[in-house]
Amino acid sequence: MRAPGDILTSMRASVLLLVFLLAACDAAPPSASAPVVLRKGNGAEVETLDPQTADTVQSSNIQRDLFEGLVAEDESGAIVPGVAERWETSADALTWTFHLRPDARWSDGSAVTAEDFVYALRRAVAPRSGGSYAEILSHLANARAVTAGGLPPEQLGVSAVDARTLVLRLEHPTPQLLGVLTNSSAYPVQRANLERFGAEFTRAGKLVSNGAYALAEWVPNSHMRLVKNPHYWGATQVQVDEVWYYPTDDQSSELKRYRAGELDWTYTLPESQLDWARGSLPGELALAPWLGVQYLALNTTDPALRDRRVRTALALAIDRDVLTTKLARSGEAPAYAFVPPMHDYAPVAAPWGEWTHAERVAEARRLLAAAGYGPQRPLRLTMLVDTREAYRRLCLAIAGMWKEALGVEATLDSREFKVYVDARKRGVGTQVIRAGWIGDYADPWVFLELLRSTHGLNDTRWNDREFDALLDHAAAASTLEARAAAMQKAEARLVAELPVIPLYYYATRRLVKPTVTGWQPNPMDHHYTKHFRVASREAGR
Repeated sequence: MRAPGDILTSMRASVLLLVFLLAACDAAPPSASAPVVLRKGNGAEVETLDPQTADTVQSSNIQRDLFEGLVAEDESGAIVPGVAERWETSADALTWTFHLRPDARWSDGSAVTAEDFVYALRRAVAPRSGGSYAEILSHLANARAVTAGGLPPEQLGVSAVDARTLVLRLEHPTPQLLGVLTNSSAYPVQRANLERFGAEFTRAGKLVSNGAYALAEWVPNSHMRLVKNPHYWGATQVQVDEVWYYPTDDQSSELKRYRAGELDWTYTLPESQLDWARGSLPGELALAPWLGVQYLALNTTDPALRDRRVRTALALAIDRDVLTTKLARSGEAPAYAFVPPMHDYAPVAAPWGEWTHAERVAEARRLLAAAGYGPQRPLRLTMLVDTREAYRRLCLAIAGMWKEALGVEATLDSREFKVYVDARKRGVGTQVIRAGWIGDYADPWVFLELLRSTHGLNDTRWNDREFDALLDHAAAASTLEARAAAMQKAEARLVAELPVIPLYYYATRRLVKPTVTGWQPNPMDHHYTKHFRVASREAGR
C-alpha cells in the first residue's frame, strides 16, 4: 500500500497529465481531419450538367470532374486512358475496339459497362434528345442519318460485345477520334438513373456519375459542391476531397472574392486589372495561349447581312490590333483566319489581313456603298452579347469602330448568360452575335465543322454546299495530307464568304493561389480536379 503522500502525488500527476492531454487536443490543428477543399470560380451559371446536351465551357469544366469517358487527358492535355484501359483499331481504321477497366464504377458503386456507352452515344445523336452537339459524333457509322431522323438510334455504329468490350464503327478513317471522345457528348450516362428521374437526373441527390467526383449540392447562382467519389477507380490518387464551383458573371466581383480568400482559382481576370496583377500578384497570375477564337456570328438570313459585301465591310473595319493591345492584353493574337494556329495545319487567312488599317477601311467604305448603304441610308444592326463586362466592352469598341469608319449604327442587346444562350439557339431576331469557340481537341475539324449547314451550333444559318462538300472530302480523305488540303480549301471558302468575323485568338488569364499545385497550362485549358493538390487543409466554405 502506498503512503498517503504518494497517493496525493499520484493524483496530482494524473490531473496534470489529463490537463496536458486536453490542452494538446485543443492545440492540434483542426484541419487535420477536415476535408481538403478547392474553391474554383467558373464564370456564368451552367445551363445543365447533362453530358449529351451541355455545350458551354462552364458546364464542361464541371463535367470533367463528374464524368469520365473512354479516354481522358493528363495535366498537359495529352490523351490518356479513361474508362477504357486499352484499345485497338482494325487494319482499315474503321473499327475501334475499347476494353473497359474491370474496376470502373458509378458513384452508386455499380459497374460501368459497355452498354452505358452505347446508350449515351445513341442518345447523343438522337433527334429527340435535344442536343445541339450531335455533329461532333458524325464520324460514327450512320450518325448523320440517325440525327436527321432517317434511321433509328439502334442503327448507330456502336455496340457492346460484352460488359467490358465496346466497338465503334466509323464512316471513314478518323485520326482525331480519341480527341472527339474527350467531349462530354461521349460520356456515359446511367440509363436507370436517367429513366427514373427524367430531366431532373442531373440534380444533386439524383445524379449518378462515374468520374472522380459526385454532385453533393447545387444552389443555382450560388455554388456547386462536388465530393470525392469513393468508387472511382483512381480514388486513391485523388487528394482534393471537395471542389466548390462558384458562378460569377461579373469578373470584378470574382476578383474581389479571390482577394478575400473565398476562391483559390479564378475563371478569368478583368483586363483592367492585368497591370495591377502583374505588379502585385506576379506569382499568382497565370497567362497562356488558348485554342480558341473570339468572333462575331452574322445571321446570313438577315436581309442586310445576306449580302457578302456588307459582311466583308464589317470585317474590314474592325481594328484587331486595338482589340488585342487595348482591351484583351493577355497575349491574344489578331485573327484573320477562323482556325487557330496548331500543329500540322496552316490556317488560311483573309488576304486583307496583310493590309494596313487605312487600306481596309477604304475598301470597307467602297463595299458598303456598293451594297447601297451610306449617310442617307445608314446600316443599322443589333449585337447580341451576354452581360459579362469584358464582352460588353468588346462589343462597344467594335460598334464604335463601325460608327467611325462606316457610319454603321450598332446597338447592344445585352442579356443574362442563360437568356443569351437561349437566344443564340433560337436565332429569333438576331443579327450579330458575340461568340467564341474553344477547341474540344487540337484539330482544325472542330472549328470548321461548326459552320456546316447541319451543325446544331451554327448560329449564322449559313448554308453553303461548296463548304459542306469540302468538309465531306476532308472526312473521306485517305491520307492526312489530303485531309489537311481539303480543310484548307474549306477555310478559304469560309474567309471569302465571312458568315463569321474572326477577331482574335484566345489566351487564358486567371489567378491561382500558391497553395494550389498539380496543374499546368495547356492549349485546351482542360483541368481535372483529380490532378490538383492543395497544400493547406481547411474545412467549410
